[in-house]
Amino acid sequence: MDFSRYRDTSRCRSQHAHRRMRLAVLAMLTSSLALPALAGNPGYDRPGYGFTPVVLGTGDITIEQGLPDWSRSRQNGITRSQYGADSLLRIGIGGPLELQLGSSPWNSLRQSGAGSDDRSHGHGDTILGLKLALPSSSQAVSWGLLGSVEFTDGAKAFRGDRRQYLLGAQFNLQASERNSLGLYLQNVRSDGTDSTTVAVSDNYMPSSTLVLYVETARLRTPGQGSGTVAGAGLGWLITPRVQLDAGFDRRLDGAVPDWQTNLGVAIYFGH
Repeated sequence: MDFSRYRDTSRCRSQHAHRRMRLAVLAMLTSSLALPALAGNPGYDRPGYGFTPVVLGTGDITIEQGLPDWSRSRQNGITRSQYGADSLLRIGIGGPLELQLGSSPWNSLRQSGAGSDDRSHGHGDTILGLKLALPSSSQAVSWGLLGSVEFTDGAKAFRGDRRQYLLGAQFNLQASERNSLGLYLQNVRSDGTDSTTVAVSDNYMPSSTLVLYVETARLRTPGQGSGTVAGAGLGWLITPRVQLDAGFDRRLDGAVPDWQTNLGVAIYFGH
């Protein structure tokens, strides 16, 4: 989830003492941390559900990297644990647009129970995306769209059966100087079926370099059903260009992973 996405960028530009919104990460990627205006950093797309509805300046780059992320689920006596070093490269291409390239160069999956213990390793599918930052009539509101296609080029245990097409929308409200709210809507279409996500989040900045967030999401997957998760986390700006993040989500009900955790870094390379 993107922490900075909850801060309004036009407001940040007009108030020099406030921080701007967050950015992305590379190798070693639901809300986010705001960065100093002088760094030109619009914010990051991790951690958590969703993304920051602000794009990078032309030629600017961010890299977001999981160190790694982890999930665990148990169904029909089988426990499934997966680690993944998700990577996201963001490139500003001018105007309200941003190009994104994502993958998971390293994954480890263990499935155990019912007399079996299977392990798999390999890279995930490649994802190509385009983000659009949309205009708003209010300085307190920001929003954007993200579209992407996921190819089936990953290792056997980690690739999708068909190409997946994602459309996501992020809406942020700056409720106060230190508090912001987010709504994320997502639909993923593959082989004629749709998977949906609806997530809401709230983040609070106790200082200019630390963001704390809570989130909850409702997930629906065809053939598996629906479920709800809730969690919390933080983002910490160790420099104006580098953010560390950590967080978790816990299953509340339904057909979703029992646990999801994230640990990552995001680095901004810009003017």
